[in-house]
Amino acid sequence: MPTTVSEPRERLLRTATRLFYDEGIHGVGVDRIVAEAGVTRATMYRHFPGKEALVVAYLEHEDDIIRSLFAAAAEQAATTDASPRDLLALVIEGVAEDATRLHTRGCPFINASAEFPDAGGPVRQVVRRHRDWFRGTLTELATAAGSDDPAATAASLVLLRDAMLVGGYLDGADVAGDFRATARRVAGLD
Repeated sequence: MPTTVSEPRERLLRTATRLFYDEGIHGVGVDRIVAEAGVTRATMYRHFPGKEALVVAYLEHEDDIIRSLFAAAAEQAATTDASPRDLLALVIEGVAEDATRLHTRGCPFINASAEFPDAGGPVRQVVRRHRDWFRGTLTELATAAGSDDPAATAASLVLLRDAMLVGGYLDGADVAGDFRATARRVAGLD
């Protein structure tokens, strides 16, 4: 039996995602989110027990976006009978495209971590799960692609993505091309 999606909940999440990413989490109050989403406070608290729960949902949504990028690359690779090296190249391209299309104001996970320094808190736990998944998946891809040191390759790709997202935002430059070239070299694709 499919789960019914609550339109007010989705509006809250869309609104919070836009505001949190564009203006920072602590800089945006619940009253503003409620007003811009066009719902009541009671509706907000029916779906999210508090602002922190909404922040967790926002980061889980961001995680879903990145996971769907990987899934799209895998689907494209499967339909073209691509090699594991080709799949890794598709993921690198997808990550670069994401930074120029969607995440132009830095990494939502790094930004949230700066505002929530408690590494044991719910927000940072979502960040940790995302980063562990991201690094682990890149390690698996690098292994399948024949990397001599898949863990080091994955660690370097994570670092390069972080640098691309932060550098692109801070410098206002299109660093995706540099990311692509460096990531491909690190992954042994060039």
